[in-house]
Amino acid sequence: MSTLFISDLHLSPNDIDRIQLTINFLKTETKGVNALYILGDLFNTWLGDDIIPTEFELLIEQLQQLHQSGIKTYLMVGNRDFMMGENFAQRAGCELLADTCIIDLYGKKTLLMHGDTLCLDDIAYQRYRKWTRNKLIQWCFLHLSVNYRQGISDKIKQKSRQQKQTKSAMIMDVNLDEVERIMKQFSVTQLIHGHTHRPAIHQFEIDGTPAQRLVLGDWDKEVSVLKCDDQHCELIDHRIT
Repeated sequence: MSTLFISDLHLSPNDIDRIQLTINFLKTETKGVNALYILGDLFNTWLGDDIIPTEFELLIEQLQQLHQSGIKTYLMVGNRDFMMGENFAQRAGCELLADTCIIDLYGKKTLLMHGDTLCLDDIAYQRYRKWTRNKLIQWCFLHLSVNYRQGISDKIKQKSRQQKQTKSAMIMDVNLDEVERIMKQFSVTQLIHGHTHRPAIHQFEIDGTPAQRLVLGDWDKEVSVLKCDDQHCELIDHRIT
């Protein structure tokens, strides 16, 4: 048996090929798997659980089939689909996880995160994140019309694209001091996260104790997945040689 971890699929209604890639992965690559963790940004945009594009229906059905077959599927929101809630998770047969989650991964205490909170050097994004996670603001957003929500979302994405052009690569990566701090806080030596789109397995030490940070890759035309069993973890990504 094994456990799979994926993130940053950024599925969009107008990208049918990537939706189908995901469906095919769920159909063919989950045999012999006891759990699947989706660690944020399954969707590129999420306007609310009351607005589910019809293009996602087959994906939802496939997730539900995993649930019915006994494969536990866990879902974490990311920086793009943070408006996703319990209603969608239940419909897809998934369990919604908190921003930080501790699991027992084959006897190894492991911290799971989307990863955006680790990017402390991106001060503008952290300010934006704090604002968008405000429950009152989210409540107001969900009570707007579909067109208003879409308009706000489009403006935010446009501004984000413009800012990325001027931000350095270092700013958009994790802050290593924050990585060590959060791992110490939760008393773990293993961290799995996504968000940065920089798939890799980093080996280091925390106060002389071996530790590792496993970074999930984003999806485009190919799958990126971390596969773990009771022996080891393997990061399967075409960018890793």
